[in-house]
Amino acid sequence: MDTIFAEATPPGRGGVSVIRLSGSRARSALESLAGVISEPRKAYLRALRDGDDLIDRALVIWFPEGGSYTGEEVAELHLHGAPVIANRLTEALLARGLRRAEAGEFTRRAFLNGRMDLAEAEGLADLLSAETEAQRKLAMRATEGELGRKSDALRAKLVRAGALVEASIDFADEEVPEDVPDEVFALIEEVRSEILGMLASYPATERLRHGYEVAIIGPPNAGKSSLLNRIGQREIALVTNIAGTTRDVLELRTDLRGLPVTFLDTAGLRDSDDPVESMGIQRARERAESADLRIHLAENGMSAEPVRDGDILVRSKADLISGSGISVSARTGEGVAELLDMVYDRLRVRAADSGLVGHKRQAEALVRAAAALQVDRQLPPEFLAESLRQAAQSLAVMVGRIGAEDYLDEIFASFCIGK
Repeated sequence: MDTIFAEATPPGRGGVSVIRLSGSRARSALESLAGVISEPRKAYLRALRDGDDLIDRALVIWFPEGGSYTGEEVAELHLHGAPVIANRLTEALLARGLRRAEAGEFTRRAFLNGRMDLAEAEGLADLLSAETEAQRKLAMRATEGELGRKSDALRAKLVRAGALVEASIDFADEEVPEDVPDEVFALIEEVRSEILGMLASYPATERLRHGYEVAIIGPPNAGKSSLLNRIGQREIALVTNIAGTTRDVLELRTDLRGLPVTFLDTAGLRDSDDPVESMGIQRARERAESADLRIHLAENGMSAEPVRDGDILVRSKADLISGSGISVSARTGEGVAELLDMVYDRLRVRAADSGLVGHKRQAEALVRAAAALQVDRQLPPEFLAESLRQAAQSLAVMVGRIGAEDYLDEIFASFCIGK
């Protein structure tokens, strides 16, 4: 493959700019600029020269094939962080026949060269886009290969079961232990049970990856926009005494003690002859219905919509109107901290149910594996062996051991240049 290069640090001025090279010509390109590099993984302070032109004095490192992030020869050049220096080095590398890397191409090569499985690559993409501590921890589990190890362990059990089935086929006329069929079905049930457990945690994991939505709903002038502004500590929504001011769904993305939460300010729920307001009310109901949690807000503490399990009913304008139950004042801040505590506690319970599988592609592979293992004890051994093979293949697909080509462009398109 071509030898590629890219700036691995954000463009612009900074303390250091790192240019990364990968490919069979990485070392020769580096040495043409910095002189002979005799030892791998050792940092050298060298003058970078393109002919007679001194580009910069930089820290340079070379990694040999098989001992680098991508599995290819890799070189890193740590320059002074001025864009003009990186641009001049780019010109020198292009003149030597190297090409600019595409988004995610370094990680893609790492996958193709067996340095990571597809689940680890997806975890790295999640890590790069993580906004909260909970998302970081979830992504780190994936980048450490935990899902791949789980897949390998399950496949090993299926291989054991398959070997026992093959033995019953190949040596049907010879003496075979009587307990072989029981062991086969015990292994199948054990693997299928673990797969179903992984699938059960998928919705919670996916929600944690994307973030939770909390809808604030209630009648007009209940204080929904004011509460959103108080939570965000800034003016996000326009607040007036005119009913129907909010007509679209306004969003506040926030980090709630490590959990990614988007609060939704919705249109006031009421009957309206205004077609635009009616559209906003319909949209509010749709977003509230799909939200992970709903906060019902009203001056009298009575909900304008049916309260479902897990919803929070709150009385607004506590500084003006007294009453029982949970109450908040967006103007003074009374009760807002306690309300956020309740939101966090309820979402934290859902986050605790998250597991290893957080991508639809992974879940679909597990569904196919579980379906293949839903077998009858009366199934002929030849058909049973095929079911085991299909299940093992689906587990291999889940982590990209086979059949990953259709997903590569979609996965690596989310990466930044230089990663």
